[in-house]
Amino acid sequence: MYKLSPKICHLKSKTLVGISTKMSVLNNKTAQLWGQFGPKIIKVENKCNSDKISLQIYPDNYFKAFSPTTEFTKWACVEVSSIKNLPKNCGQLIVQAGDYAVFNYKGSSQNTQIFEDIFTKWLPNSEYLIDNRPHFEILGDKYKNNDADSEEEIWIPIKKKIRS
Repeated sequence: MYKLSPKICHLKSKTLVGISTKMSVLNNKTAQLWGQFGPKIIKVENKCNSDKISLQIYPDNYFKAFSPTTEFTKWACVEVSSIKNLPKNCGQLIVQAGDYAVFNYKGSSQNTQIFEDIFTKWLPNSEYLIDNRPHFEILGDKYKNNDADSEEEIWIPIKKKIRS
């Protein structure tokens, strides 16, 4: 259950700590990625909150020439106030400031219809284009993996369309 009426938010720069891997829609390694990072979360120092962040970095033109076999980088991470004593095999990522369309989603993480609706219904009818910055989901206290009652925030990087 969701509405295609996002909040438009300006994100301040975020510092994240986590692990990443290359994957595609057809070769989805999300479960393995979180399986590796989950036990390390307790060792991450200076966490800003208890939220987990699932983040995607897509190559240029990923959405213009979409193919389920095109690889992108996926991160399992948490936000930190400073980088100190990274857990073994963890990396850091800075998400630059910018505007985002933020969708509140309630439903199973296995249902990808929300993303199809964002990119095929909301975006073309909005005053925005996708910006080439990370996309991410904030998995807060109400997130329950694969549960119909799960809640999360979907953050899509946007920029205003240029009017000619």
